[in-house]
Amino acid sequence: MLDWDNLEAQCLACSRCSLCEHRHNVVFGVGSRSAEVMFIGEGPGEQEDLTGEPFVGRAGKLLDTMLDCIDLDRSRVYIANMVKCRPPHNRDPLQLEQEACAEWLQNQIELIQPKIIVCLGRISAMAFIKPDFKITREHGKWFDIGGRRCMALYHPAALLRDPNRRPDTFLDLKALQAEIQTICTRTYL
Repeated sequence: MLDWDNLEAQCLACSRCSLCEHRHNVVFGVGSRSAEVMFIGEGPGEQEDLTGEPFVGRAGKLLDTMLDCIDLDRSRVYIANMVKCRPPHNRDPLQLEQEACAEWLQNQIELIQPKIIVCLGRISAMAFIKPDFKITREHGKWFDIGGRRCMALYHPAALLRDPNRRPDTFLDLKALQAEIQTICTRTYL
């Protein structure tokens, strides 16, 4: 396993798949490197590609609001994506691209050792929870994966497209807050 500095340096220089050919920035991750809660999205969008930081566009602003609803902010969690470079036209990352980036994300998880992983959207949930994950039926449900508590929320971009899903997401966030208060020791300090 790499240390943070080597991991980030190698990730920033990555050319394992074709996504590197058109990127402006590698979007490595942001937040506390000792976080007990880790959020994992699918891949950077246009604003993220331009800034090099995950979830900074409209969906990122909504994610910040979602975190605020449960008394969290980016300084107390870690936010990353499955793929570190923007897929063209914000399409879903291909399996090949996910596999090319898997080592970076697995190293981040190993370094952080989060107690809770929150998958943002279906793609992330299919990779971390189970391959046949159905976000409309299984959002907000808890799964024990590799000694960690895992759940999925609707992706903030999906909530922007369909605000009718926001009440369900608020309930899911409250369930996340309760789980954090039960098993985490540092998150609300």
